[in-house]
Amino acid sequence: MQISGRGKIVVWQGGSLWVLAATRDIAGTDFHTHHAVQITIALEGRFAIRTQNHSANGPIAAVAADVRHSFEATGAVAFIFVEPECSAGRTIATRLFEHSNLAEIGTEPLEPILGILRERVKADGSPAEFAEVGRALVAVIAGELVPEEPNPRVQAMIDFIRTNLDGSLSLNAAAARAALSPSRARHVFAAVTGLPFKKFVLWQRLERAVELYATGQSLTESAYAAGFADSAHLSRTFRKTFGIPASMLEVG
Repeated sequence: MQISGRGKIVVWQGGSLWVLAATRDIAGTDFHTHHAVQITIALEGRFAIRTQNHSANGPIAAVAADVRHSFEATGAVAFIFVEPECSAGRTIATRLFEHSNLAEIGTEPLEPILGILRERVKADGSPAEFAEVGRALVAVIAGELVPEEPNPRVQAMIDFIRTNLDGSLSLNAAAARAALSPSRARHVFAAVTGLPFKKFVLWQRLERAVELYATGQSLTESAYAAGFADSAHLSRTFRKTFGIPASMLEVG
């Protein structure tokens, strides 16, 4: 998918909102997998999401974290990525993915907020305004369910990862922060997050790089600040994770 200059990416703790416009009649991605719940919203035109066993055509659909999928669209779309470990992510997973890893979402409860989002796209709103809309959409989709409390030791490891992304990260160091042996930490961390430690670290690095890139830093600057070896490493990871080259993003 090639992205026009109208693209917006805003990031907050636990999630991000991407507003993107395809510059071709039909734009799409390769099959890819990322560690986030993806909520896709058609702002103009249409879209289709496909997993191995299901498909959804919107106008709003959600795919569970770590599920291989592809995407194609015409017109403008919004993506909300929600971290599965945060409260909203765990609640959305409980609500939407009991029977399938891909779910269509009714538009009626979201229409007032979607109206605001469309207005802010036309007015080229500020990052804070887009983040406010993104968080509001997540809150409505999550609803009133109360998720299970996060595992405190795994959360300690996640906090350690997020505060040390600009340097080297080891399982041993994260395990020590959580007062766990490395072998026990490896098992518990994967069981709770659904990812091995190294893959989770890579996902966090990618999220940080996207956040920095959205603020105006170059891909190279974002790569180094997020702990990637170089911009080529970031580009390869981005393509594998989102199904498109990072160089196709033009954030305005």
